[in-house]
Amino acid sequence: MWRIKIKIDLKHLVIFASGSGSNAENIANFFKFNNRVKIDLIATNKASAGVIARAKRLNIACKVFDKRDLINGDWQNWPHLLQADLIILAGFLLKIPADFIAKFPNKIINIHPALLPKYGGKGMYGDRVHQAVVDNNENESGITIHYVNENYDDGAVIFQKSFALDADETAELLAQKIHQLEYNYFPKVIDKLLFDDAK
Repeated sequence: MWRIKIKIDLKHLVIFASGSGSNAENIANFFKFNNRVKIDLIATNKASAGVIARAKRLNIACKVFDKRDLINGDWQNWPHLLQADLIILAGFLLKIPADFIAKFPNKIINIHPALLPKYGGKGMYGDRVHQAVVDNNENESGITIHYVNENYDDGAVIFQKSFALDADETAELLAQKIHQLEYNYFPKVIDKLLFDDAK
């Protein structure tokens, strides 16, 4: 009896994170049973980052590196990175060097906890963003998923999702709402980028 072998076009992901790694874990769980997607590496620039324990629990290779490794080009010696179909910044705070971006055109994406171009740029991350949104009495907030270029939060927008703020909104409550949007939409947008663009 003949067996027909079907070749699966496996997509390779690398995730960069600087903090607890909740988005990284959520993405990993989303693709857990998808035999067309493999997260090869989770990379972090902080030896104390919570994402390291998450990577170990998820059985995903983890690399701890120094900021200098990005600047001096050491990343060019990371086999997992070089074969990546998509590089995902999930709570990663370092600026990506120009030569890194040039190596992976339209393959690096980031998620920002606000509706860019508002509340983006150097130093605008996490609770700082939410507090600024509340302090400025904005009517809405949301998330932005975008390509990464040489400037902070400046790349072409891929996806945005917004919602109206409550009259008594606080930075803490806003953060919780933003996290839920991130968990819901980030993996779906990644999936769409991997496969819809290939059709």
